[in-house]
Amino acid sequence: MTRYVALLRGINVAGQKSVKMDALKTLFTANDFSNVATYIQSGNVFFDAAEEETGCLTQRIESMLKESLGFHVTTIVRKQAEIEKVIAANPYSESVTDENLKVYVCFLSALPEPEKIPPMKSVLVGGEDFTVIDRELYLITPAYGNTKLSNSYIEKKLALQSTARNWATVNKLASL
Repeated sequence: MTRYVALLRGINVAGQKSVKMDALKTLFTANDFSNVATYIQSGNVFFDAAEEETGCLTQRIESMLKESLGFHVTTIVRKQAEIEKVIAANPYSESVTDENLKVYVCFLSALPEPEKIPPMKSVLVGGEDFTVIDRELYLITPAYGNTKLSNSYIEKKLALQSTARNWATVNKLASL
């Protein structure tokens, strides 16, 4: 069995797509995932499953959620061991000295096309920066809610799905 985390996008944000975490846990358990746990209301579901390609797991979970909840929930699946690699690869871990800047990780559904990345730098303001490493976009910004580099912008420019987590949450994902 392999430990995975499903990162659900856009649930329980501003009263939209409300889903209780205990209901998610029950749903995952009823669909043959084991050792299911959730972390905070933003949709982080941990589970064990037989080793599968994460794209297959993503499709399975998105279909399960659509059938049960009645709406689509973008889902990004990573092995828990991959989360540890995301933490180790953080290019901003030592360089962010401005206490007003925070680190976020945008988990991408696939590797972005390299030529699509540089034009995105044009929207950065006020000390913001980002770096793409593998299937993650690391962002430093004063406030994720105010950056133009939102999930919607990233998805449009990279033609991929994305969901973001703050650095504290990413670190917690590795420890659960």
